[in-house]
Amino acid sequence: MTRDDGCQAGHGVHRRAFLSDMGMGFTGLALGSMLARDGVTRAESSTVWTPPTGDPHFTPKAKSVIWLFMNGGVSQVESFDPKPELTKYAGKSINETPYLDVQNPEKLKLARVTVINDANGQQRNKLYPLQVGFRKYGESGIELSDWVPHVGDCVDDLAVIRSMYTTDDNHGAQTQFHSGRHMLDGEFPTLGAWVHYGLGTLNDNLPQFISIGKREYWNAKDGHYLGPAHDAIPIRVDPGNPLDFGQPANGQTRAEQQVGFDLVGRLNRLKGVEYPDDPALNARIKAYELAFRMQTSVPDVLNLNIETEDTQKLYGLDDPATRDFGMQMLAARRFVEQGVRFIQVQHGAGGAGAWDAHGALKANHSGNFKAVDKPIAGLLKDLKQRGLLDSTIVLFASEFGRTPGSQGADGRDHHIFGFSVWMAGGGIKGGLVHGATDEIGFHAVENRHYVTDIHATILHQMGLDSRQLEVPGRKRLDIDHGKPILEILS
Repeated sequence: MTRDDGCQAGHGVHRRAFLSDMGMGFTGLALGSMLARDGVTRAESSTVWTPPTGDPHFTPKAKSVIWLFMNGGVSQVESFDPKPELTKYAGKSINETPYLDVQNPEKLKLARVTVINDANGQQRNKLYPLQVGFRKYGESGIELSDWVPHVGDCVDDLAVIRSMYTTDDNHGAQTQFHSGRHMLDGEFPTLGAWVHYGLGTLNDNLPQFISIGKREYWNAKDGHYLGPAHDAIPIRVDPGNPLDFGQPANGQTRAEQQVGFDLVGRLNRLKGVEYPDDPALNARIKAYELAFRMQTSVPDVLNLNIETEDTQKLYGLDDPATRDFGMQMLAARRFVEQGVRFIQVQHGAGGAGAWDAHGALKANHSGNFKAVDKPIAGLLKDLKQRGLLDSTIVLFASEFGRTPGSQGADGRDHHIFGFSVWMAGGGIKGGLVHGATDEIGFHAVENRHYVTDIHATILHQMGLDSRQLEVPGRKRLDIDHGKPILEILS
């Protein structure tokens, strides 16, 4: 059965393509079936959208991005925006402090909540004291938590942004930070997908967009309407098994696999002659060829044992508490070194996220920072000493912050009105603080930034104009594009 447009009903393969496949015999049918299975359909040449050329729109300052994402919500007041006033007024409701702003409906709402008892008869959202000390770090003298002493040593390379906000107060905000859109809006490409879509490869043997660490189902894809070709490739930091389906099947030797690959390559080139203007076909063929090359190249990058003992210690590989994340950070540096453009590292995924400290915040955050602080500092120091930090942007972020008030006896709830991230490298100024929250860390009150301002800043440094990347029929809102934070750029 065919439709009026000449396509087979339910399959989306054009009749012209089907007849051509018949002319190719079973080989053509096999490739055509494989492409259809992968969701690739051929379009008429008059309707084909020509994707970007792979060239930056203007001179870039950065070539690569390492995106460090802490799942669950990091407390801004116990990390990169210490607020001693919380300890001073601990146990009081906000309307018992000088900081109640009667013009601010959110603060009035918080004040009302504090006088309502919870099921246990305890008042909720009394201001909760800091659970850790803080001090000034570096020549810049920026105040940071005692839980980040190693990153503190690198503070003169950081731009700490203390004025972020978002709109999703549940963990779908993980998706929102990556894509800029609330989950209820639908599915939209992530920043990594836009970078992958906009720029060409730096290494033909490695994927240009990879993801390390577990991702939850609501934040597991990247390309969306750009297509699955722009999803991150999931990588395990295990040279023996780094990729799903990364080993030859049925006990094939590498030589035997090469023979089969050469045959498929010749057949693919025949198909390329037959369909020279089919970008989807060309993209899929390139993906199959890359998958083969990755079977050798990815394990080589992940062979961390060839690094010196001093380098391994720099990342904390000698300490069980820091070893796992340290391996991921060292792998990230090695991928950047080999020309991977966008490396997305998720820490603490699983359920809502390991940083989701509704209770026992002190134990939660001290343990999590113990795991990531030294490895992240090791990454920054190693990139810098190898001359790679100048061309690599490192971002530390979380989907939102945590409330200045308590939840239960010893936790903090989700908080979307003011939280912190930091950036380093790739033309980002170091040793500065941009933006501010109020005295108790509730609201971003100076230089407020929605999450897509981070996206815009990174794209700007990569030489990309997001408006030139728009896809026909997918008009983006102005807030989707964001605005570069020019104050932190050199």
